[in-house]
Amino acid sequence: MRSLIVLLTLSACTQAVSAPERPNVVLVLVDDLGYSDVGFNGATFYETPNIDALAGDGMVLSDFYAGGANCSPTRASLMTGMYTPRHHNYTPGGKAKGNVREMRFAVPTRGVSTPLLDAFPSFNGRLDPAHTSVAEILAAAGYATARIGKWHLGRDTQGFAVSLHDRPHGREAASPPEDAERLTDAALDFLEQNRLGPFFLYLAYHDVHSPLRARQEVVARYQAKLATSLDVTYRWSPVYAAMIEAVDTQVGRLRAKLEELGLAEHTLFMFSSDNGGSTYSTTNRPLKGGKGSFFEGGIRVPTCIAWPAVIEPGSRSAVPLTSVDLMPTLAEIAGAALPTGQPVDGESFVAVLAGGRALERESIFWHYPLYLAGGDRLLPIYGTETRRWRAVPSSAIRKGDFKLIYYYEYDDYKLFDLREDVSEEHDLAAKMPARADELLTELRAWVRDTGAPVPNRPNPAFAPLPPPAAPPAAAPEDPGNPPLHANVPPENPRGASGG
Repeated sequence: MRSLIVLLTLSACTQAVSAPERPNVVLVLVDDLGYSDVGFNGATFYETPNIDALAGDGMVLSDFYAGGANCSPTRASLMTGMYTPRHHNYTPGGKAKGNVREMRFAVPTRGVSTPLLDAFPSFNGRLDPAHTSVAEILAAAGYATARIGKWHLGRDTQGFAVSLHDRPHGREAASPPEDAERLTDAALDFLEQNRLGPFFLYLAYHDVHSPLRARQEVVARYQAKLATSLDVTYRWSPVYAAMIEAVDTQVGRLRAKLEELGLAEHTLFMFSSDNGGSTYSTTNRPLKGGKGSFFEGGIRVPTCIAWPAVIEPGSRSAVPLTSVDLMPTLAEIAGAALPTGQPVDGESFVAVLAGGRALERESIFWHYPLYLAGGDRLLPIYGTETRRWRAVPSSAIRKGDFKLIYYYEYDDYKLFDLREDVSEEHDLAAKMPARADELLTELRAWVRDTGAPVPNRPNPAFAPLPPPAAPPAAAPEDPGNPPLHANVPPENPRGASGG
C-alpha cells in the first residue's frame, strides 16, 4: 500500500503544513475485507501486525465509507470522484440477483429477460472510457501510474500506464495461495523502476474475496488458534484468517521496499477495502449487515493512511469520508487539475489528514436501484415477513451522526443515530420525525439532481411465497431487525401532514 502524495500548502486549524515535494501515492485496496477484520479496529483472531503498524504510523479513518456496498461501484467512485448515479455502475454485470418472483418492481435480472424487465435502465458494470479517472489527472500532472490486480471496470486502461494481473470481467475464481505475493512482486518492480517519482500505485488484491484459499501451513496455525480461542460468539474461519495474513505480509513487504528506496518519508500510503466483509466469511460486528447492504457493515470499511510529512502518527479521525473524496484529495496533493467534463462529487480531505478538521460538506450519499439476494438476508419480501434480501432498491444519506435509509421497495425508511447506535438496532424515525424529514428531503433532492434511476413499474411476475404458519406463541421481537414502518408514499414523508 502506497502513499498518496501531496504538494500544496495544507491548512490545519491556524497552522500551515507544506509538503517539501509532491509525494508518491500508494493505494492498497483489499477485496471484501470487513471493518472488524484488522487489529486497529479490534480484531483479535485475525493477525494484522503490518497493517496495524501502518495505522500506528498514520491516521485511522474510523468513519470512511465505500462508495457502494459491493466491489465495482466503489472502484468506479474511487477512480472518478463521482457517486454511482453519475457513473452508472451499481453491481458487477449490472443486473439484479435473486428470484424475480420476489421482486416488487421490474428491473433487469440475471438469467431472466423480458421487455418490461429490460426496459429499466441497464448497467453493464464497466466504467465508461469517456469518464476521466484519477490516474489520468495524475498522469497529466507528471505522475507515473500503475494499477496492479483487480480492476473490475472493463478493458480500458483509464490512464494507467501499467495495467497488470486483472481477471476477465466479472469472473471470480479461487485465488492461488501465492496470489497476493505475485501482485506485490509486480508492485515492487514498479517502485524500483519509478524510484525517482512521483508515482501513483493502485494495488488491488483479489484476496480476501471468496472462494477462500490459503497456504495450508498458515491455515493449520489458525486452526490451532481456533481450538484454544475463548471467543465462541462467532465461528471464525482459519482459511479466511490466513488470507488476511497473506495481505498483511505483503503490506509489510511494500513498506520495507519504500524504506529501502528511501521513499517512505515522501509517500502517502492508504489502505482500505472495497466494501464491507461478506457475512459468508466473517463478521462485521459491532456493525450490522455485510457486503451488499446499506447497513454499516456493508459500507463502512477499515481505512488508514500514513503520510509522514503531514499526518501525526497514532492519530484518528471520525470525519465521515467516502470513496468519491479520493480524486479531489489526490488532485490537491499532486497539484493536478480536476476534470472539467464531468462533475466531481467528492471533497478533498487533505485538511483532515493535516489536523482532523471537518469538511465543508455535511452529507454523503448512496444509491442502489436493484435487488441482491443471499448474505445475511436482513430485508423481507414486500408484503411478507420472509426475510430474503440483502439489498432492495434504496437510497441512503449520512448527515452528521444521523443516517437514513429509504427503501423504495417498501415506500418507507429507517433513521439511526450512529454515534449512539453504531449497530443500527434502534430505528428513530417515529421518535424523531423532524430529523427524518430533514434527511429525507435532502436525500430526495440528491436523487433528483443526480438523475438516480428509481424503479416504479410493478413486476407482473411478482408472486411472493405465502407467509409461514403462525407459531403457537409470539416470539420476542429481534431488536436488531425491527419491523419496517407502515408504508409511507415517497412524496408524503412521515410528519409532513401531521400524520
